[in-house]
Amino acid sequence: MLKVIVSLFSLLFGIGLLLIGMGSLGTLLGVRAGIERFGPALTGVVMAAYFLGFIVGNYACPPLIRRVGHIRAFAAMAAIVTAVALTHALVVSPIAWFALRVVNGACMMGLYMVVESWLNVITPNERRGRVFAVYMATTLLAMAAGQYLILVGEITSLTPFALTAVFLALALVPVALTRIGQPAPVEVQRLSVHSLFTTAPLGAVGALFAGLATGAFWGMGPLFAHRIGLAPAGVALFMSAAILGGALLQWPIGRLSDNSDRRRVLAVVCLGAVVAALTSYGFVLTIPEALYVSAFVYGGFAFTVYSLSVAHTNDHLGKEQVLEATRTLLLLHGIGAAIGPALAGILMGLLGPGSLLVYFAVVQALLGGYAVLRMRVRLPIIPAEPFTPMAGETSQVVLEMDPRVEETMAEEGP
Repeated sequence: MLKVIVSLFSLLFGIGLLLIGMGSLGTLLGVRAGIERFGPALTGVVMAAYFLGFIVGNYACPPLIRRVGHIRAFAAMAAIVTAVALTHALVVSPIAWFALRVVNGACMMGLYMVVESWLNVITPNERRGRVFAVYMATTLLAMAAGQYLILVGEITSLTPFALTAVFLALALVPVALTRIGQPAPVEVQRLSVHSLFTTAPLGAVGALFAGLATGAFWGMGPLFAHRIGLAPAGVALFMSAAILGGALLQWPIGRLSDNSDRRRVLAVVCLGAVVAALTSYGFVLTIPEALYVSAFVYGGFAFTVYSLSVAHTNDHLGKEQVLEATRTLLLLHGIGAAIGPALAGILMGLLGPGSLLVYFAVVQALLGGYAVLRMRVRLPIIPAEPFTPMAGETSQVVLEMDPRVEETMAEEGP
């Protein structure tokens, strides 16, 4: 038992180090792009490349891991992301950064797959729900902590990029030294997008729109904060406030959705995100310090949209379909996240940095309006499974820890 606990801690520690580095790198690039005057539209395309890499890695990494094994694949991809982090500082070019971001996203998908495979191996079925929750909390808290690495050294120097690379490299140690046996091969199975839209259209649209919003937040949030005049400490606080809001408000909102029509909860959450985004826009012009509070509230609502969409979809499916459907939702989220930064960047280039908040409000308003429309054309159903927090930036492997598929896994056997 002690061996299991130690192994679980080491893997969570490894993914935490990895995401501290990645959280820092995304913010560094957004701010550095502003300093280098890339322009919002070009910056949006560059930042979107990371999520494009995520989609590529979702298909390319499983056969690679099967061919060379989990440890070797992890070591190779950890070395690549470390080198990529440093190369961003050495070669400051939009074209180079675009290519590096694609490679980075693809490798990060592979790293997620390896770590999450091991977590699945060492997690007993009766503890999957708790491990799943701890893992999701670890990812968000690590990303929030990583924002503050931008305060170490000048952003135009190599120092913050080097520190980011240190965390990425150290993430290799606990995973490479684990004594847990080789996980099962990584497979990719999905419920077709057409079937998903037919069965639970709001869930599919919600996953896509959640990607449009969160992808733009991760990609363009740092540039927005830099363009409105915030110092590096302010940029880090703005980003981390939204992330922590998402981490803390998921559970109460999720519990509320377990006892009512999830569509109504999703519509209210979208409305709350709209109000928070527009309030943030007002604070930018009048009380900049209050922006951090409204960012916390916006993150609390916006980061819940994907989880609610997954829960709503699973309410319409049999247990044997949950795993494949959630993988498809994750793919739709990734597609939205790849499009979001580019769209937001174009809007910011035309209307100024504050238009990012208007973009957030429009995306959330469209989704909320669609949720209201679905309430008019389809009768509500009683939620079939309890709400579980989800993060869009992960691999399809972690879904096997989702307590909603635990019963299915138990029936299928080891």
